[in-house]
Amino acid sequence: MTIPEPRRTGDRATETTPRRTSATRGKAAGSRSPGVEDGVDPQSDPPAEEGPADASGPAEAGLGDAVQPGAGEVTATVIVNAPAARVFAALLAWERQSDWIPFTRVRLVDGDGGEGSSIEAVTQVGPAVLRDEMRVIKVDRPYEIRVVHYGKVLRGPGVMRCTPMDGERTQVVWHEWFHLPGGATGKVAWPVLWPGSKVSLTQALRRFARMVEAGQLP
Repeated sequence: MTIPEPRRTGDRATETTPRRTSATRGKAAGSRSPGVEDGVDPQSDPPAEEGPADASGPAEAGLGDAVQPGAGEVTATVIVNAPAARVFAALLAWERQSDWIPFTRVRLVDGDGGEGSSIEAVTQVGPAVLRDEMRVIKVDRPYEIRVVHYGKVLRGPGVMRCTPMDGERTQVVWHEWFHLPGGATGKVAWPVLWPGSKVSLTQALRRFARMVEAGQLP
C-alpha cells in the first residue's frame, strides 16, 4: 500500500482532494463544505485508497519494519486561515509541538528539522509515559512532511499534508499508520498513545490552527 505522490501542475503540487473539495493547480475550492465547525471539514478525510509511501531513500536506512504501515490508522483534518507556506513552517517547528499537543514534550535530537532529522516526543498521562522516536524522511515544501516512528512501542509511518485553498486558507491532513503493540505493554499503552485517536489528534490540530492564526506559530 503506497501514498501516491502529489500530482503536479508546473511547479505546484496538489493533494488527492476529499469529497466536496475540488483542487485545481494546487488549490482547493474557495467555499467550505456545509457543517464545517471550528475550522474542521467533516468531509475532508483523504480517500481510503491512500496509504504510506514505500521507503527507499537514505533517510529510512536502519528503520526496519517501522517503515511499513501498521493497522492502527489515525487521520485528522483542519482548515487553517493562513497561507500554506506559513502553515507548513509551523508544522516543521518540531519543538513547538509541545505547545499544541497535550501532555507532550517534543525535542529535536539531531539535524535541523529537515530530512534525516531525529525527533523525540515524550507524552505523560498520569503514571503512563510514552517515548516516541521518529525520523523525518521527506520534506516537500510547502506541501508534505513524512516521518517514521521507530520506537519500541510506537512504530509506523506518518504524513502531514498542506493543501492551499482560496482565501489564503490551508487544509492540513495528518495521517498515521501505527503498528498495534502486542502483549501486556501494548494493551496498556495503546489507549493513551499519541495521538491515540482521531478525536485527540483533531483537538491538537484545532489548537495548532488557532495558534497559527493568532501569529503564535511558527
